[in-house]
Amino acid sequence: MTATSLAADRLLRVQQRPSHTHLSRDASRCQAPSTTSSCGRLDAIIVPASRPASFLQPAIELAAHLGVLLVVLCSKQARTEQVARRVARTPGSRALIVPIHETWRHSEFPSRTSDIQFQAANAFRVSDLSAKRNLGLLLARLHGWNKVAFLDDDITLSRSGNIARLAGQLENHQVAGMVVRKFPDNSVVCHARRLAGFCQGVFVTGAVLGVQCNDLPLPYFPDIYNEDWFFFAEEAAKRSLPCVGQASQLEYDPFDSPDRARREEFGDLLAEGLYAWIGENSISVKFDDLLRRVTTAYWSRFIDVRHEVINEAKTKLSRFSDSGGNCGIVSAAIDSLVAAESQLATISAELCVSFVNAWRDDVRDWQTFSNGVISVDHIRAAMESLELQTWTLAEFGSVMDYEEG
Repeated sequence: MTATSLAADRLLRVQQRPSHTHLSRDASRCQAPSTTSSCGRLDAIIVPASRPASFLQPAIELAAHLGVLLVVLCSKQARTEQVARRVARTPGSRALIVPIHETWRHSEFPSRTSDIQFQAANAFRVSDLSAKRNLGLLLARLHGWNKVAFLDDDITLSRSGNIARLAGQLENHQVAGMVVRKFPDNSVVCHARRLAGFCQGVFVTGAVLGVQCNDLPLPYFPDIYNEDWFFFAEEAAKRSLPCVGQASQLEYDPFDSPDRARREEFGDLLAEGLYAWIGENSISVKFDDLLRRVTTAYWSRFIDVRHEVINEAKTKLSRFSDSGGNCGIVSAAIDSLVAAESQLATISAELCVSFVNAWRDDVRDWQTFSNGVISVDHIRAAMESLELQTWTLAEFGSVMDYEEG
C-alpha cells in the first residue's frame, strides 16, 4: 500500500472509544502513605465553588480531618460569608476564602481558547471553572505549596486514604487523579449512550485532581468543556497518569435541558477526538508532534464518527420509547442528543484544528508566565499578584475579612 492509502485506511478505522482507561495507570492498589508523613500530605485542598455553602461541608470536614488548609474560590451561589461561618463552626478547620467576581480577569492569563469563534462553537457556554483552577495553580506557586488537590463542590470522598495515595503519587508524577463512577462523571451524550445500553466508561477527572505545583512547566486548563482532559492530556499520552481510586458525585439530571448538551458538544468532540488520536499513537511520539499531526482530514472523519455515535444512541432510545419504556427520561435524552447534533453541525474540521493550535499557543504563554511566578512572604502580596481585591481567612471560632489596599 502507498503512504496515501495507508493514511486513508487509518482514517477509516477512527472511532470514538467507549473507554480511555488504557491511557491511565491503575494506582488504586498502591500502598497509601500516612497522611502525617511528607509523602502523604497535601499543602492545600482547592475548591472552585459555585454551589451554596452547604455543599462545601464535606470538603471543610475532610480538610479539617487532614489538618490541611482549605482554599475556596467562590462565585455564583457560593457566598464567602456563608462559607466562612461553616468553617468557623467546624473544629480543626482553617480556610482561605476568595470571592471571584464574574468580571474578574487576570491580565496575564492567555485567552486564545476564549476567542469569539470558539465561544460560538461552545454555544456561548459561561463557566469560570478553568479560570479558578488556573488561579489555584498560581496561588500554590505564590505560596510555595508543593502538592495541592482540586476538589469540586459536588464531590464526596469516602476514604481519606485515597487522598494520601493521591499525595503519594505526586512524589513521582506531576498529576494524579480519581474516577467518579457514583454518579458517573460523563457528558450528556455519554449519559445518553449509557441509558441506551451501550458500554460507556469514565476517566480520570478534574473533579478530584492532585497537582505537584513545583514541577515546571505547569499544564493549563483551557476555557472549554472537558478542560481537565486537556490539562492532563500529555500525561495520558505518556500512559503515566495515575488513578488512585474512586469518588462520588452528587446525582443530577443530565437531560434537564437540551442546552447542556449543546454547550458541551464542542469540548466533548475535541476531547474524545484527541484521546482517540492519543490512543492510536505510540508513547514515543513527542506530545507537540502528536498535536501537529491531528489534521483537518482526521477531524473531518471524527466529526462524521461523532454524528454516527449520536445517531446510534438516538435510534436505540427511540426504540425504547416506542416499546413503552420510561418515556420521560428517554424523550429528554433524545431531545438532548438532537441539540448536541445540531451544535455539531456548526463545527468544522478547520475550527477543530484552530482550537488545538490556539490551545498549544495558550499553553506556551501560560508556561512562560507561570514559570516566572515565585513565592511571596505574605498573603497580601499573593492577592495583589493575582489581581484580587478581597479575601477572608477563617478557622474554627474565628473569621477575619481583608481588603487590598
